[in-house]
Amino acid sequence: MSLSDAEILNEFLKDHPTIEIFEVILPDINGKLRGKWIERKNIKKVIKGGLKLPLTAIAFDIWGRDPSSWVYQSGDEDGVCITDIRTLSTVPWLTRPTAQILMSLNNFDNTPCAYDVRNILKNIMTRFDKLGLSAMPAFEMEFSLFENEDDELGQPVHSQLSSSGVNAGQTYGLECMQDMSEFMHGVRDAAQAQNLPIDTLITEAAPSQYEINLYHQPDALVAADQALMLQRAIKGVAQQLDLRASFMAKPFADLSGNGMHMHCSLLDKDGNNAFDNGTDEGNELLQHAIAGCLATLEDCMLIFAPHLNSYRRFKEGSHVPMTPTWGYENRTVALRVPAGSHEAMRIEHRVAGADANPYLVATAIIAGMLYGIENKLAAPEPITGNAYTQIKPSLPSTWLESIEHFKQSTFIKEYFGAEFQRVFSTTKEQELEEFTTKITTLEYETYL
Repeated sequence: MSLSDAEILNEFLKDHPTIEIFEVILPDINGKLRGKWIERKNIKKVIKGGLKLPLTAIAFDIWGRDPSSWVYQSGDEDGVCITDIRTLSTVPWLTRPTAQILMSLNNFDNTPCAYDVRNILKNIMTRFDKLGLSAMPAFEMEFSLFENEDDELGQPVHSQLSSSGVNAGQTYGLECMQDMSEFMHGVRDAAQAQNLPIDTLITEAAPSQYEINLYHQPDALVAADQALMLQRAIKGVAQQLDLRASFMAKPFADLSGNGMHMHCSLLDKDGNNAFDNGTDEGNELLQHAIAGCLATLEDCMLIFAPHLNSYRRFKEGSHVPMTPTWGYENRTVALRVPAGSHEAMRIEHRVAGADANPYLVATAIIAGMLYGIENKLAAPEPITGNAYTQIKPSLPSTWLESIEHFKQSTFIKEYFGAEFQRVFSTTKEQELEEFTTKITTLEYETYL
């Protein structure tokens, strides 16, 4: 018999008698972490549903500001925070004994808030359950690791320097890993303390760029929780070592950007890979899933590339797809079907930047697969060779274009919900306006 939330918390408190503070964490629509610090003596009340936060707390823009166009329409009402006891863990990189737990937000009548990102992912999982299928995602997280202080121009400073003067990151370089061993082992230790199943740690194509991958999970919500918590752990360990970890999509115009690839297979009710038919090509269900992801890619670009800087990452020859394409064992396409064991047949979705919200990325990919399966869509022929030279770029190339596609999308409305569609697009429009109404340093240098 499984333990109740209260029993699990009591065991945790017994095992960690020095914990002083609990960070109760509410992921917002940008993937930023909102919430409160809770005294140890009050955490039981929170677990029982005794914590309230404004519903707008999950709709803040990237600077933490209210969604100004609608914040007061309902009186800026509160919602009820619902903790997920599975995410309870210590925070080992902090100097004072601290624990953390993730939450979702419900309306005051205890119905799920329609624009809470964890609730949205749960809804898609439920729709898959009705088909006797479940998604098994795994995230790959790229990031940059900089010195803590910027240079005299306000630009980040590499933690990994090249003596040759060539801007390269020694991809898969073991010596570079040794140079950053204290950081890497710190992340490993933090991941172990927080039950985050790390798979591989590598250097990437740009200087100071790394990638840490997570094992696949049979629960998409758990996989997204772990992706968010891993990002937090990476940032926390870096700060502890007087470094700065960044998931910015494109920190330097002339270097590779940071992506967030997600691998995803489907399991049937018996736990078998639902794409596997004993061949290297996979079955009809795989074709439907691929077709659905391709058909919805344009509408989901605002999720995969949610910020102004996100669109600087999309550049030919940079392993970033700019067209809705797919292929077997091909890294120039948007959807890659990796070679290997038939039991591990899966789709690697290669579009999202590291700055995207992992809950929304998982929802968009899984919902795209569901859309293709429900409508029995047929996938086009797979691309062989260099997709960049065969098909012209067709995905939205600007933030504004993606916002408009998102707002008009019937797919987003049906699979994410009209309320989320309204809230997310409104927040992005508010952020876009902030950038378009500011005079940049480059403009002063050029025109003043």
